[in-house]
Amino acid sequence: MDDDVRLSEGEERLGGWLREESGRGILVGFSGGVDSAYLACVAVAVLGPDRVLAVIGRSPSFSAEQRTIAHDVAERFAIPYVEIETRELADARYVANPSNRCYYCKTELWSRLAPLAAERGLLLVDGTNADDLADYRPGAAAGRERGVRSPLAECDLSKADIRALSRRRGLPTAALPASPCLASRLPYGTAVTADRLARVERAERALRDLGVVGDLRVRFQGDLARVELRPSELDRWMEPDAAERLRAAVVSAGFRRVAVDLRGFRSGSLNVLAGVGSGVGG
Repeated sequence: MDDDVRLSEGEERLGGWLREESGRGILVGFSGGVDSAYLACVAVAVLGPDRVLAVIGRSPSFSAEQRTIAHDVAERFAIPYVEIETRELADARYVANPSNRCYYCKTELWSRLAPLAAERGLLLVDGTNADDLADYRPGAAAGRERGVRSPLAECDLSKADIRALSRRRGLPTAALPASPCLASRLPYGTAVTADRLARVERAERALRDLGVVGDLRVRFQGDLARVELRPSELDRWMEPDAAERLRAAVVSAGFRRVAVDLRGFRSGSLNVLAGVGSGVGG
């Protein structure tokens, strides 16, 4: 089947799903990332803005950059949205940072979104896509426990499909690098604190300001920051002058030592090191 036809059929399935399953409308957990942005835009197009509400969960684990992207996308594409504060850092189980940390984070998120959805008579949905179903995602269990539906996954739309369909719609998120929560930069078992999250966020922001593009992670390892760059960026930033600028930028964020991982960016390297899941997404 022609790829354009396949993509069009996939979006038609999503539109049909929204019309048939949403009832009075949907409330979508909205990060402004590739998946939730696409889902919310299609929902507004299919259901109308009066039947869609995007909710942004605000916490120290959600970067200011990602929050700005979420606001910009919502405002540019007329997606009604609200922000709520989530308090996962008040949960000792989350702070302890076990390998199922995401379960406690999503439990906090959905426990706040579910009453709002019920109050407004909206179906609670998330941006899980078809690829996510094969990954280690303990947060998904928290969603299932609260009746959260995943229309993108249910319509068999992959991340690549969503990026392609986002380009068709002119969404600026189409090429956005994956950006899981800041806590994903901390090794399992290392306590999640607001200070550590802020240090990682400052370091990644400093590297973006320096000119680093594409996938980027600053992995927290005590006073050491392990920097993962897109493989095509490695040669550029290994030049002596560039390497020194990179080091200085990360040190300015609060780390004493900096190491660039010569294997390059690896999505889910935290899970690989911990021996859980497929190593996708993190």
